[in-house]
This record gives sequence, structure tokens and C-alpha cells, in this order.
Amino acid sequence: MTTEALHHWIVVLDLETFSTRSDPLQQFLRAAMYDVVRTAFEDCGLDAREIAMEDRGDGILMLVPPSVSPVRLAGPLVRALDDGLREKARVHGEENSLRMRVALHQGLAAQDAHGWSGDAVNTAFRLVDAQPLRNVLRKATLARLAFVVSEQVYDGVVRHGHRGLDPAAYLPMRFTTKHGETLCGRVTVPGYSAPPGLPSAATAPQPAPAAPTTGGTGAAERPGAGSAGRVTDIRVRTVHGDVVGGDKHVHGPGTVS
Repeated sequence: MTTEALHHWIVVLDLETFSTRSDPLQQFLRAAMYDVVRTAFEDCGLDAREIAMEDRGDGILMLVPPSVSPVRLAGPLVRALDDGLREKARVHGEENSLRMRVALHQGLAAQDAHGWSGDAVNTAFRLVDAQPLRNVLRKATLARLAFVVSEQVYDGVVRHGHRGLDPAAYLPMRFTTKHGETLCGRVTVPGYSAPPGLPSAATAPQPAPAAPTTGGTGAAERPGAGSAGRVTDIRVRTVHGDVVGGDKHVHGPGTVS
């Protein structure tokens, strides 16, 4: 029996390069992943009993009730996950360490006997699986985590700069799904002033110089001379806030294997 679709904050975690590891190492990484998540809940004051979790093999789908502030998810939770991943790397070394991509979206989701479904759930998975986000984590060699939020979450939560959130640390990510749909999100990486591996204003194609107008100066407008063709001056900033990218076994709310 399918339950009524209700609004949730939707968090998806996915481990990097999981399928390339040996079977024993995959088991070790899964245990470490759940340990990081459990500790992160405790560190940021989240009650695991309120969160429905669905195991995805190399990741976790989490359905968080709307009573939980998304500021806590985008800020303290992401920072706590990053801290946990770094701690695991120090203890177990790089060969046995784990890195992850994390996505945050929102929308309706319904549960049946087999798990959770809904367009919002699909969108969250598309965000966490996006190739640009994978590229960011691969380029961010000093990071343990890359975090993407949907445009809806960015506009409604992150861009307002709530305490612990730094909108300037998020860059836009645009990609096409396998179904030909274009999706957008915003990406940040803990420890980086801007996520590496994404096109920036400095590298994006610039518009061609405007043609001279009759009776004008006779010279085409130069890039930077006016609003058209202006090149944004990009500087490295000091990072603040949250500058932190088959069969399913279903867990009930608050169950962490």
C-alpha cells in the first residue's frame, strides 16, 4: 500500500569510486559511511528517528520531514559529514578512505512496501549523479565531499545567507540528463572558496565586440568598457560559513545499519 505523498527535504549521499573497490573493501566503506552519517546526526542535533533512510548500496537516500530546518541540513549536517570523512581518512589512510557527493532537494515523496518514489526523489538522484558534480569532486583533490543543492533550495534557503551559509561559495551547475532534460543546481566544496572543475565567468565564452553604430565614434565597444562584454574580476576569497559534489533494502525512520 502506498502512503500519501508528503513534502520532505531529500538528501542523497553517494560514495565516489565505490564499484571499483574489492568486495571486502566495499563492505568496510559501507560500514564507515553509516558510521559517519550516524555521528553527523548526533553532532548537528538531528534525531535519527525522524529521518527515513533507504539503503542504495553505494549511498543512502534520506527523507527528512519539513519540521527540520533546511539551514541545518545545508550547514551543520554537511560540515559534520565532512568532518567525519576527514577523521576516517586520518585513521584508515587514503587507500581505505571514502569521499562522497551529497545532494539536497525538496518536494513530494511517497512510500510503499518497497521504498520511496516521486519526481523530487528522481531529481535528487540526478543531481548527485551529475557528471559535472563528479568532475568537481575529482578535481578537488584536497576535499572529502562535494555538495550540490537544487535551484529551488538555493533560491529559497542558501541565497539568503542564513547563519552558517555562504551563498558566494556556490557556483551554478548545468547539465543534461539521459532523458534530454536540462537541470540546474548550485555546488560548493568544503575548504574551497569555489568548487574546481566548473566553468567560471573567466573561462566562459565572451560576447563578440559590438558593431560600431552610424554616427558613433567609429570604434567597436571594447569588452570591459561597458555593461556588454564586461569581464568579471574574480579573486580568491577567505572561506567562511558552510563552504564545506537494482534491489533496495529499505530501512524505517531512524534505522542506521
